[in-house]
Amino acid sequence: MENFELVRLKNGVMSLRALEPRETFHPGIGPVEEATVLHVQQQRLVERCLSTPIFSLWDIGLGAAANATAALRALATSELPFHHTVHVHSFDKTLTPLEFALDNAEALAYPRGYEKQIRELLSKGRVRMSPQIVWELHLGDFSQTVKDLHVPAPNAIFFDPYSPIGNPDMWTLETFKQLFARLNPEKTCLMTNYTRSTQARVAMLLAGFSVGIGCLVHQKDETTIASNDLEALERPLDRAWLEKRVRVSHNAAPLREAVYTLAPISEEDFDTLIALPQFRA
Repeated sequence: MENFELVRLKNGVMSLRALEPRETFHPGIGPVEEATVLHVQQQRLVERCLSTPIFSLWDIGLGAAANATAALRALATSELPFHHTVHVHSFDKTLTPLEFALDNAEALAYPRGYEKQIRELLSKGRVRMSPQIVWELHLGDFSQTVKDLHVPAPNAIFFDPYSPIGNPDMWTLETFKQLFARLNPEKTCLMTNYTRSTQARVAMLLAGFSVGIGCLVHQKDETTIASNDLEALERPLDRAWLEKRVRVSHNAAPLREAVYTLAPISEEDFDTLIALPQFRA
């Protein structure tokens, strides 16, 4: 608990900050609005859940549960058909941020109304939010546990671990490969993330994802959205991005070890990228 503190953002909204690594959660516009715009709305989560009888959401980087509760609030008012089910699977290697958020629910605001359910999730690892919605907790190092997960393949992924500087193992090419291998090629999956890092996008592409430009969030003019279905992306990255960003960047080489490093892309990796389906046209 001593590793976290409450912080007031420039717009007056309260969030929390991890002292090690030195990262503020949802620093731009605050937990609720960022989670809603970046993940819930951009993924068209409610619309897709209404049209999909069995929907699986992977919340990677549970943290203080801002993303998960934003999704749950949106779904709570969606009038899901009685025969539909939504499974929210939250992953993290520590529960301390969530425990801190629960202890500071009044100040943070977004946990209010979910205190009972969060306590049950913390104690039992699973809580039924409604007849159609179940929230499950998976505790452990995702870069390792993803290899042996026995849960349905995701329709949606909220990818929100700490940054590559503070948590490089979650951003390696191998972790994205393991994640992509868990997708069902028969169903479209969307993955949203706050980054616009060339290094991260290259790792996703080399792992098998199609990658596109994500929505604007506050003053950040683009984020990242990825999928196993190129046609699901409204603005896929193109060959101009390869030439103007990847080829000239000093931070384009994907992380192959769990150590944060900066390096230009290799010719071999660049040749692999340019041969991918989304760059052939």
